[in-house]
Amino acid sequence: AIFDEPEAQKVPLPGDWDTVLSTFDKVCFLRTIRLDKVTQAIVEYVTTEMGRKFVEPPTFDIALSYEDSTKMTPLIFVLSAGSDPVADMLVFAEDMGMASKLESISLGQGQGPKAARLIEEAKGKGSWVLLQNCHLAISWMPELERITEQFTPELINNDFRLWLSSMPTPQFPPMLLQNGVKMTNEPPAGLRANMLRSFAKIDDTILSACLQPQAFRQLVFGFCFFHAVILERRKFGPIGWNIPYSFTNEDLVTCRRQLKYFLDDNTEVVPHKVLRYLGANINYGGRVTDAQDKRLISAILRNYVHPDLIEFGPEYKFSDSGLYYCPKAETQEEFLEYLKGLPLSPGPEVFGMHDNCDITCAQGETTQILNAILAMSSKTSAGAGRSPEEVMDEIAESVFSSTPQPFDFDEVETKFPTVYEESTNTVVKQEVLRYNRLISAMREAIPQFRKALKGLVTMTEELESMGSAMFRNAVPGAWAPSLGFLSLKPLNAWVKDLNDRISFLQNWIDVSKPAIYWLSGLFFPQAFFTGTMQNYARSHGVAIDRLTFGSVFDDSKKPSEFTEAASEGVYLFGIYLEGCRWNYETHQLDWSFAKVLYEEMPVLQLVPIVDKPGVLSDQGTGRILPPDVYECPVYKVLSRSGTLSTTGHSTNFVIWIDVPTEEPQDMWIKAGVAGFLALKF
Repeated sequence: AIFDEPEAQKVPLPGDWDTVLSTFDKVCFLRTIRLDKVTQAIVEYVTTEMGRKFVEPPTFDIALSYEDSTKMTPLIFVLSAGSDPVADMLVFAEDMGMASKLESISLGQGQGPKAARLIEEAKGKGSWVLLQNCHLAISWMPELERITEQFTPELINNDFRLWLSSMPTPQFPPMLLQNGVKMTNEPPAGLRANMLRSFAKIDDTILSACLQPQAFRQLVFGFCFFHAVILERRKFGPIGWNIPYSFTNEDLVTCRRQLKYFLDDNTEVVPHKVLRYLGANINYGGRVTDAQDKRLISAILRNYVHPDLIEFGPEYKFSDSGLYYCPKAETQEEFLEYLKGLPLSPGPEVFGMHDNCDITCAQGETTQILNAILAMSSKTSAGAGRSPEEVMDEIAESVFSSTPQPFDFDEVETKFPTVYEESTNTVVKQEVLRYNRLISAMREAIPQFRKALKGLVTMTEELESMGSAMFRNAVPGAWAPSLGFLSLKPLNAWVKDLNDRISFLQNWIDVSKPAIYWLSGLFFPQAFFTGTMQNYARSHGVAIDRLTFGSVFDDSKKPSEFTEAASEGVYLFGIYLEGCRWNYETHQLDWSFAKVLYEEMPVLQLVPIVDKPGVLSDQGTGRILPPDVYECPVYKVLSRSGTLSTTGHSTNFVIWIDVPTEEPQDMWIKAGVAGFLALKF
């Protein structure tokens, strides 16, 4: 019952457990079966034990923070995406009569000496100095710390204040944080709050100052709704955006001004396609760097800047619930009246996403909180139990005993020679080399760490970091991702995954050519795809640049039932879907079941196709799209975002696959549907 309850944190435990366990014990119990409800349970625990004021954020008040500061303590604005407290600070300076005595500089390359000079001059004159974007001048932060350490009260004017602004960064000087007065101003949370904020700045003069007033009002509302949606999608993590972008109100203002220009320029036509291109590819899209996110932002904007919005008005709904639409309004007050009636906490459906995304979002928030608690926890023993050193030694012993032996590369070289007819032989050897490097590093470092715990060798910084990670059940940074495969798994699951990968590779070596390949077991899948493509190109005498992979799904058999290799291409398994599922009755994509966040895809056969037919993409990527399919991105891990490596490939993105569907592709794009080679457990 607790697992299925919408408010599981409020459900009494069965039997005597509800009275035997403390409130904190119940939070720990909830962690095991409903991770998504732990954050709410923590809030209720803090409210019960300490009081409601500890869970309600105070109102952003610069004056109050200023009263707590002195000439010796800096005031620090901790920036967050979508908020800019500097504007409020400038208004406060005006109120305090310090606007004329305020010096401001945005830090960056070469700005350090100028900032130091401003501080030195301001100390004597009693003026204010604002250093913006400290996170962009990390190399100068130690110098700033030295300057503040040398502050002498007798030599500083009482009116002097040092203001700093910075995004959260681990490199910010701890001493400044400890001594400073910290402030943050979170942007409005929720779709309704964002819409109200946007329309509060659009008065009747703006709404009527167009030669096509009705179309202008409707499309302004559409752009505002689009703005609110793309901001709120960030809370869902990687399924919302691969990279969380800092869209600003200036982007919205630019779209509104361009809209007025085009409508005034031609009163007979509304250029929807031009407006969508400018909005999704330039005004907002200029910030978007990820290829999949470019496709997403175009799909989202198509829903709000649409000919049906003008033709049908309130009858054109933005989502399936029917709650969200452009009202038949002419004044700012009428629009605000409609917006105030919207739900405070909208469901994922307004974003085009499945209800399971709320669970994903809540689980991510809980994991972030628990990781922060672990990072701040003491590693000293406080009782009769085992010491942290004993625990780390036990974990190290367990990991070492589970670490496989390296492959005999000479034997692999003999069995898989480099030949023209079989390119995947090179792939096998490359995989063996990569795993051997990782295994050798592990088998060398773990005994050294255990010796360091006993005081037999020096505990280096790298060994200490490795022990700290193992104590938290995390994978040491020296193993992954620098040497190891990309993974989000905890240490115990990572070690099991490593052994599974080695078993897969050993089976490949034993049988020479498996009937079906476990794609998740490959260190570098792109090399395997290239090898498969080369085999086809050489055997058929076709130029490799004319080949593209086609996707064929076989949901009639389990992976273990495949005993013969594919006649063309390769059979693959080990891809998991997020955001939807595979329907084994209709043999295509379908919405996920409730509370089932990930589902494994059926066996996939990748078949090289010469001059693959299709239609030109309108998704913003310029790719070729076959009809009646969803072009599904596949990633290595759930974080989705990656960096461009020296090979020219992303460290996370793997391949596009064409998945059958009867629904419009935009629906799955907005739902964040993607495939993954590995999960978090």
